[in-house]
Amino acid sequence: MDRYSERQLLPPALSRLGDLAEDLRWSWNPAARQVFRRLDYTLWRHTAHNPVRMLWLVEREKLDAATRNPQFMLQYERALVTLDAAREARHSWWARRYPGLGHQPIAYFSAEFALHQSLPIYAGGLGVLAGDHCKEAGDLGVPLIGIGFMYPQGYFHQHLSADGWQEESYERLNWADTAIAPATGEDGKPLVTAVPLGDRTVLVAIWRVRLGRVVLYLLDTDLPENAPADRELSARLYGGDREVRIQQEIILGVGGVRALKTLGITPGVFHLNEGHAGFVVLQRIRDLIEQGESFDAALEQIRATTLFTTHTPVPAGHDAFDFGLVEKHLAGCWGTLGSNHDRFLALGAYDSGGGALFNMTALALRSAGQVNAVSELHGEVTRDMWAPMWPGVAAADRPVGFVTNGVHVPTWIHADLAELFTRYIGDGWIDWHDEPALWDAVLTIPDEELWRVRQSLRRYLFTFIRDRARQRWTVEHVGIPRVVAAGTLLEPDTLTLGFARRFAGYKRPELIFHDPQRLARILNSAERPLQIIFAGKSHPADNIGKHHLQRVYHRALDPLFGGRVAFVDDYDLHVAHYLVQGCDVWLNNPRKPLEASGTSGMKAALNGVPHLSIGDGWWAEGFNGTNGWTIDGGKSGNHDEGDAADADALYRLLEEQVVPAFYERDAAGVPHRWMATVKEAIRTVAPRFSARRMVKEYVERMYAPALERGRRLG
Repeated sequence: MDRYSERQLLPPALSRLGDLAEDLRWSWNPAARQVFRRLDYTLWRHTAHNPVRMLWLVEREKLDAATRNPQFMLQYERALVTLDAAREARHSWWARRYPGLGHQPIAYFSAEFALHQSLPIYAGGLGVLAGDHCKEAGDLGVPLIGIGFMYPQGYFHQHLSADGWQEESYERLNWADTAIAPATGEDGKPLVTAVPLGDRTVLVAIWRVRLGRVVLYLLDTDLPENAPADRELSARLYGGDREVRIQQEIILGVGGVRALKTLGITPGVFHLNEGHAGFVVLQRIRDLIEQGESFDAALEQIRATTLFTTHTPVPAGHDAFDFGLVEKHLAGCWGTLGSNHDRFLALGAYDSGGGALFNMTALALRSAGQVNAVSELHGEVTRDMWAPMWPGVAAADRPVGFVTNGVHVPTWIHADLAELFTRYIGDGWIDWHDEPALWDAVLTIPDEELWRVRQSLRRYLFTFIRDRARQRWTVEHVGIPRVVAAGTLLEPDTLTLGFARRFAGYKRPELIFHDPQRLARILNSAERPLQIIFAGKSHPADNIGKHHLQRVYHRALDPLFGGRVAFVDDYDLHVAHYLVQGCDVWLNNPRKPLEASGTSGMKAALNGVPHLSIGDGWWAEGFNGTNGWTIDGGKSGNHDEGDAADADALYRLLEEQVVPAFYERDAAGVPHRWMATVKEAIRTVAPRFSARRMVKEYVERMYAPALERGRRLG
């Protein structure tokens, strides 16, 4: 589909500009991004960096002028060469390392993928991790295929009432403005698959998103042939009640496997990213039994080729359903599996204290040959949390490993820093960024140069905050309190803490306000002030989280804090880039051990923003004593006592270490002690907590062995 030809917008010399725009690899490839920036920088900014939208709006005169600009045309051709090379992946790391494994794909199932703000099919950390995983797999040439949902209404937009209460609105996606197209067959017609659901069949459309080497297929029930209620099943991410949720998960798992068959794709490995995709197992067992396998033989083959990643130590994060609900909605799925109905249900049976339920995580744990948590500490927590699954087995022997999460460096690094790294680390640093020794060169960057870049990134953030507040006031006509709370009183040269994540009770978003008077003294110091920027959404059904958010909003309006607290609303990938790059310190204070990994602090540290965090998740591995700070009040057990102790520890770190180091300057205004921490944060976090290291671990420890096992069994 060439969506631009019908308007005849593209001159012949730029005939592949649409191809470049519709492959989301541009979102992290500097050569491709530069094409659209140079084409029309004002429009690039106006569309929030969405070249698909740009090509609907750009004036013909701009396009014609670009064809007469030799520098632009050279940039355009260079971007196409890099795109074609990425798609072919002939000389990729995968091709060099595993030439004998060919191109049998790994099917990566996830309920959400965060790729770019123009495609809002993500809610938070799980989606960001999945998106970064796919991007890095593409960069390495790994033959990975993503399977997820096309949510036509996406995740909600966040609005705050005059009293600071979160309100949700859903905006239907404009397909023409998004880098997505129908998956088509050889005849050019859109592909559709059928999923048995209860006593009916639901038709599912398949959409395609390109990410260079990787292709993502998204499932969508919004078809006119479906009943109105069924058309709404894929409408929103994590929307609806338990009935909607289980139907969504059947469509993701059962429908995902069926979609792959419709596409003519036979994966060698199935990777389930969280338990939402557990019903993949049901369809695969059924298919193998139809091919003549026994239930036991089918399950053995599935275990040999299935991987499962669990992401949360919070019990509420693991979906569990009444058996009656499962029976109701799986009624049409059994087929030849019917005689083994009870054996399949037993795979998901789990009693966490309130009676047995069908637990999606239990199903995945029992069906996957390899299981991993997302940090070393999370591995320990998971082995304890699910201990009843392996009665009599010592904790160390329970079959749960770990692959610590990482972030996609090309997506999250700011261009100004990337340019600085090129000068001091070398031209090819991005190709080798998971090599720790490479990053020792960061220590050779002059403090004044790195400090100059860090100050620029903070100013970019404050320009963004002011522009956003101005829009809220002039376009949306919000009241003055909302404008103040949005950060208009913040100062661009003041030490800035960032706290941006989902608002949930266990993340303790209000911990820093435990002693308001003490915090006010820190914030309002005449010579060494501090300011805090909050951002994040609460789940629509989480009223506790919403109350936390509302109280933080009220703090932003409290004169006690002098306008040094702000809440930036409608947190998404676009906002996240400004925050993780522009703040000075990244604050994270969950209740240990409820943070499985976390990745926002990795993105911040990569950009020279040191982490100030509880020693939970990835920071338990990442902190080395000089690359940030660990909050440890030394109390455990009683929540109130622990919160008070951690708050005191946080205040002491700010008063005695963080604030003094930032404001201790030489005659030229450079904070050398601070820059030592900044450099150490970059040096230690960039390689070790990169998605490149993470995906290589998945390949070497899981994907490649599973492909070999599948080949032997096949």
